Amino acid sequence: MPKMKTKSSTKKRFKLTGTGKIKRKHAFKSHILTKKSKKRKLALTHSTLVHDSDVNSIKEQLRLK
Repeated sequence: MPKMKTKSSTKKRFKLTGTGKIKRKHAFKSHILTKKSKKRKLALTHSTLVHDSDVNSIKEQLRLK
């Protein structure tokens, strides 16, 4: 039986932290930045953790489950 492959899109978008939580980047930071405030763009720069309701599906796509 061949090995299960991880979803390429998922491994590009998410990283694991040292404690096993899943880190993600914010959306809406790639284009049409002129109308967005400096404060909003700065807030979107920082990464955050994935919501608890989405963790199981992402771990399944990364083949961690």
